[in-house]
Amino acid sequence: MADEPLVLGIETSCDETGVGIVRGHTLLADAVASSVDEHARFGGVVPEVASRAHLEAMVPTIQRALKDAGVAASDLDGIAVTAGPGLAGALLVGVSAAKAYAYALGKPLYGVNHLASHICVDQLEHGPLPEPTMALLVSGGHSSLLLSEDITSDVRPLGATIDDAAGEAFDKIARVLNLGFPGGPVIDRYAKEGDPSAIAFPRGLTGPRDPAYDFSFSGLKTSVARWIEAKRAAGEDVPVRDVSASFQEAVVDVLTRKAVRACKDEGVDHLMIGGGVAANSRLRALAQERCEKAGIRLRVPRPKLCTDNGAMVAALGAEMVARNRSASAWDLSADSSLPVTETHVPGHTHDHDHVHEVAKDNLYS
Repeated sequence: MADEPLVLGIETSCDETGVGIVRGHTLLADAVASSVDEHARFGGVVPEVASRAHLEAMVPTIQRALKDAGVAASDLDGIAVTAGPGLAGALLVGVSAAKAYAYALGKPLYGVNHLASHICVDQLEHGPLPEPTMALLVSGGHSSLLLSEDITSDVRPLGATIDDAAGEAFDKIARVLNLGFPGGPVIDRYAKEGDPSAIAFPRGLTGPRDPAYDFSFSGLKTSVARWIEAKRAAGEDVPVRDVSASFQEAVVDVLTRKAVRACKDEGVDHLMIGGGVAANSRLRALAQERCEKAGIRLRVPRPKLCTDNGAMVAALGAEMVARNRSASAWDLSADSSLPVTETHVPGHTHDHDHVHEVAKDNLYS
């Protein structure tokens, strides 16, 4: 094994088939096959459609990643895969593929946590993560504040969404505004031409007696939808740009306010932001502004690494190998509700020597 582990990562937690290849902290390939267009006509992700899309895309995407990285499958030091959380059927496709490749190649298998992977991907952009690391993860399914002492074994949740996640709220408001799916990018685009202070939308869970680090966007979503309905009922035009900007500001205000507070309370002088919503331009700008005022260093990966991808899974897998964490057993299964405290799923029956003895020639190199 090389000094820096060469790991292939597979991500299928939702609607994107991601395959990444990482050597240490260096990204060699990041291949993605998205099924977002297949879901657009439904206004959201359909689990069965996502699962079938993963089945069709898996082998071609793995082959493309290997070609882009300029490596053979036999060169790999391990196979990492998202074991959860996510859509059960979608996860199963990725886990099954990873197990098949790992067994056929005689390589160790690592079932890793989707959320921890979103944190670890920043190492591919800004180098090793400080320990501890404060992370704000915001996506279609998650809005979480996490404190990580060791990304491979110790991630502690400080707060999470109690209803709609931030990305989910973006999708729902975009649907009300007839802007299409996914909602995050289009609202971000319209908001740039709007006034963020035009409409005073509520900031959920920001009262003195509310949980300090938890998030709630359901009330905001309802407030925006009712405001739009009232305008339409009165026969007035809905100012889409101002609504987009005001709604977006309400979301990112709460996210950044709570994240900076968590850093101060925990004595952490840096903040990492990840997940699909981390690609939002206003979230990045406001986070930078507030972090600078508080003396906090901000780390945000480039937008492509914020959305679901195989590179983040490979990054965490490479860290598992580098730190000699135990590999997963061959009976590894998907866990749609895998808690973030379980950064990976170790095993007790993974006999690597035996695997190398029975592994057949690599058909995919």
